[in-house]
Amino acid sequence: MSFRIQSIRDGVYELADAAGTVRAEVWPNAGFNCLRWQMRLADGKWGDILYTSPDWETNPVPTRSGHPILFPFPGRLRDGRLEANGKTYQLPLNDATHRHAIHGFTPRNPWRVGATHTEADHASIEGLFSLPRDLPSAAALWPSESTLSVTYSLFGDRLVVDARVTNEGNEPLPFGLGYHPYFRLPGVTDPDVGDHILQANTAKLWDVDADKVPTGKLLEIPEAIDFRRPRAIGAAALDHVFTRDGGAEVAALSHPGSPRRLRIVADAAFQDLVLFTPPHRQAVAIEPYTCSADAAHIANSGWRTLSPGEAWQGRVEYVA
Repeated sequence: MSFRIQSIRDGVYELADAAGTVRAEVWPNAGFNCLRWQMRLADGKWGDILYTSPDWETNPVPTRSGHPILFPFPGRLRDGRLEANGKTYQLPLNDATHRHAIHGFTPRNPWRVGATHTEADHASIEGLFSLPRDLPSAAALWPSESTLSVTYSLFGDRLVVDARVTNEGNEPLPFGLGYHPYFRLPGVTDPDVGDHILQANTAKLWDVDADKVPTGKLLEIPEAIDFRRPRAIGAAALDHVFTRDGGAEVAALSHPGSPRRLRIVADAAFQDLVLFTPPHRQAVAIEPYTCSADAAHIANSGWRTLSPGEAWQGRVEYVA
């Protein structure tokens, strides 16, 4: 098996094996989103593992398809306000309520392509995002200067995501990182994900207020949204932030009609997990976070701070 990378249109990159059994599409101009990850089915057709909205080409909502990258904070930041290094930073109030900031800067803006690499067993592409260089209009909205490097590596049976955050400024850099991928198993034609079997290695549930911003309190997980033992998603309406149980495997997704089983594996730094069923229910989002939503305002939330010149790195693997 050998792999290749090519630009297929308007800066969209395709990673694929030469035999035509697996491929992925990465869109640097759309938040460096890995919009598609597909495997060849027994009937010769392509089967999607990452869900992409059918109207993506005409209505590319950044956080509703593929594998959105959320940085320098995932989820909501209460009142869009951050206190850091003796200063107050006010971000745009861009969540659905228009009372809070959500998902940082990276999913909605273009990235630069860094290195590309091919080997016999995989192909990789790196994306780079820095506020001063890539979104200078927002550079004053976050403490210190940083570069986020994310590398997608496509193998025959998995998609690996490596991230590196570097503080390139003169002040401490607070941050959190999250991924917002939407999944369904290839070849499954069900109208919704109700029959998909979900298992999630969660420990506690973050309590939230009416705007879905965490209050800082941890709760026991109610039975209706408890997927610590594998079971069908059914009619469960998921939009919840959990802490993980500490194991390497984050979650698993299967279906009686598919031979594939998706496993999500992550470094311990990805200590939280969001489970979300979008209104169309054609996919389930299984989202590894390094911190809770609104982590900047919550103790023991996973919120990190890098000193000037310091770097952090972490890995998530999706194995199918």
